[in-house]
Amino acid sequence: MSDPSLPVARSHGVSRRGFIAGTGSIIGLGMLARPASAAAAIGNGAHVPVLIIGTGYGGSVAALRLAQAGVPVHMVEMGQSWDTPGSDGKVFANTRTPDYRSYWLRTRTKQPLSNFLGFPLDKNVPRYTGILDAEEFGGITVYQGRGVGGGSLVNGGMAVTPKRERFGAILPSVDADEMYDVYYPRANAGLGVNQIDRAWFDTTDCYQYARVGRKHAERSGFEFVYVPNVYDFGYMKAEDLGNVPRSALDAEILYGNNHGKKSLRQTYLAQAAATGRVTVSPLHRVTSVASASGGGYTVAMEQLDTSGTVTATKSVTADRVFFAAGSVGTSKLLVKLKATGALPRLNNEVGKGWGDNGNVMCGRANHMWDPTGSLQSSIPTVGIDNWDDGGAFAEVAPLPTGIETYASFYLSITNTPHRAQFTWNGSRVELNWQQSWKQTSIDMAKSIFDKINRKEGTIYRTDLFGVYKIWGDHLTYHPLGGAVLNKATDNHGRLHGHPGLYVIDGSLIPGNTSVNPFVTITALAERNIDKIIATDL
Repeated sequence: MSDPSLPVARSHGVSRRGFIAGTGSIIGLGMLARPASAAAAIGNGAHVPVLIIGTGYGGSVAALRLAQAGVPVHMVEMGQSWDTPGSDGKVFANTRTPDYRSYWLRTRTKQPLSNFLGFPLDKNVPRYTGILDAEEFGGITVYQGRGVGGGSLVNGGMAVTPKRERFGAILPSVDADEMYDVYYPRANAGLGVNQIDRAWFDTTDCYQYARVGRKHAERSGFEFVYVPNVYDFGYMKAEDLGNVPRSALDAEILYGNNHGKKSLRQTYLAQAAATGRVTVSPLHRVTSVASASGGGYTVAMEQLDTSGTVTATKSVTADRVFFAAGSVGTSKLLVKLKATGALPRLNNEVGKGWGDNGNVMCGRANHMWDPTGSLQSSIPTVGIDNWDDGGAFAEVAPLPTGIETYASFYLSITNTPHRAQFTWNGSRVELNWQQSWKQTSIDMAKSIFDKINRKEGTIYRTDLFGVYKIWGDHLTYHPLGGAVLNKATDNHGRLHGHPGLYVIDGSLIPGNTSVNPFVTITALAERNIDKIIATDL
């Protein structure tokens, strides 16, 4: 890993009630000698000026900017710190060989691509607080990252800024000029976004699959785009030469990346740690937030071990709380808190406006003269843009099986209008997503792939998502919405009815971003925290 070694967090301007009561060293951000443990966890009865629930994109932005403004911050993260190698000497498991590290508290893997050449791919694994959560609702499986760094640990790193002319449909209450002049550039810089060398792309074996995708897209008249990424392409070139340990070229992506990818651990969270004002408690799950009698908020949480067993319950007081548990995590928590009376003044928009970013997957079977390569970089860098004509943007995705498949694989983002709602059923939170809604996304994706198949004389693969099943229409990688900006919150993420409570993650974005969403989540968080620091603190 490329993380710096991190110092013990110190108090700076701490309130008289003692911000760091019960806290110890920052963990989870660097390759430290010891694993996450109770020694570094927040203590029962602690008081903190700011508590951030979650360590993904929005939470990491908030932590850094608050710390830079002199505010001590404590972050709690349901997943673990991912700073200790396993018996193979690696922190993260390989995509081709999932093991106990791969899934969040499951006893059997649930791989997005579940079948190959007629054989099921899922297998039994020990129950463990692994890195990828495949959370199942009635009509959809939502993939989420679990650990310090959130979704940045498990995504493909495609750092896409939406086309400016599409922004008004994504966040209509936000000033586009401000976003494109200030906050998108700030987010891209903070995330460490870089571009692939086009000349190298055109010659390296590991992007043969992407060049086949380019050829087919262009032959059918589609706009083909090169997409920036947070993977260090200089490192990937060195992998290609055999000068450094392989990561992208060793199929590492779905269950974490050991070397070249700049997750939040190497960017925002590392910078936040360097301020000395940010501490992190991994393996802590927030169960309640309620108004405290003396002001601020009482936050109840459970500490977990790596089997998912609750080892302690704690109550912490915070002057301000930022919900940054991701679209699903934040939405579920807020819906529960409103319904159970813990935060009764939340408005009726909480839980609404949730979408899947129109995600749908498919594969195509190419002719023998279009091999896609046995060596495939796991980091996607290109896409097909048919948004204006067909409502779809398709990422040309890797299929890094290690053998020649003659297959092109795609993750599409589509302009689906469907939005679901989270509700409390008396014992848990449910989502009313309907799998039949995915047909809209399939039709939009077909606007690309039916045309390519006709032009190339090719067919869809039917062996990737089951038996004789063409479309991966059961999942999303890009959950968005549930606490929509300017509806459940004001126009900068302040929750209505409860001063000092904020939402700062993907739940603010109503269901769709037209592209991979994490740059937009980051930029929106940069915008909102700027305003909050200037006016609320």
